Amino acid sequence: MRHPLVAVFIALAVLITAGCGYHLRGTTAVPNEMKTLILDTSDPYGPLARSVREQLRLNNVKIIDGQEAQTRTNLPSLRLIGETSGRDTATIFQDGKTAEYSMMMTVSAQVLVPNKGIYPISATVYRSFFDNPLAALAKDSEQQIIVSEMRTQASQQLVRKLLVVHAAEKNPAVISEDRKPSPTDNLSAGAAQPDSSYSR
Repeated sequence: MRHPLVAVFIALAVLITAGCGYHLRGTTAVPNEMKTLILDTSDPYGPLARSVREQLRLNNVKIIDGQEAQTRTNLPSLRLIGETSGRDTATIFQDGKTAEYSMMMTVSAQVLVPNKGIYPISATVYRSFFDNPLAALAKDSEQQIIVSEMRTQASQQLVRKLLVVHAAEKNPAVISEDRKPSPTDNLSAGAAQPDSSYSR
């Protein structure tokens, strides 16, 4: 009698999590309009492009690139602008040498929605890094791992920003290529830019 009850509770838990929109960690409910995307990048085999491509595939997004992208002009496009990184001293030792760094990475991109506009998006990630002068080789290896993890987190944030772009499409204040902005337009940070500088 106990086992059937357990099976019933498990079934109910599955139904509840599915019905409330539960998603596995690291995945995003990408809008249906963006389930097929053109990935536009100047370095298709670089670490940033590989990281973003991996996150898109984890979220069941079909990626169009290469020659096929030249003919699919009706699809939204994710254009990777690039990444910038830097670090500042967070704490120091008594002798004045750096003990801990604060690292930052910003990834910038644009989402082109046909007949709607270009929507700029970006993601910024912060991490701390302890500098051990007695282990130079280990320090360099650890820093490379941290940079790779930061790039993965930034790519995850970019994919989540697709939801913001989808919401901005519904915003009447967004500038599209068939609507010129007026002085009374109240544009938000996620508003689109006129799609006049992008052509395929």
